[in-house]
Amino acid sequence: MTTSSHRFFRNTQCRYFPCHSEPEPESFNCMFCFCPLYSMGDKCGGDFVFSEKGMKNCKDCHLPHQAEYYDVIIEELKNQT
Repeated sequence: MTTSSHRFFRNTQCRYFPCHSEPEPESFNCMFCFCPLYSMGDKCGGDFVFSEKGMKNCKDCHLPHQAEYYDVIIEELKNQT
């Protein structure tokens, strides 16, 4: 199990927890509650689909909820500036 740190935080008291179905709920990372890569559209690198109306649906994406992707997300954010 991962402990709270600057790369991992789990809020089991959140009324939305877990916001995605997760095969290993003890490793679900809430650090990026709202995905900072969402606005990148189809370039975010996550597991998403676009609806018929063009809305991005990320319900099957676990990338921001896995502690090991913290560095990937931070680097991607740095590249956006």
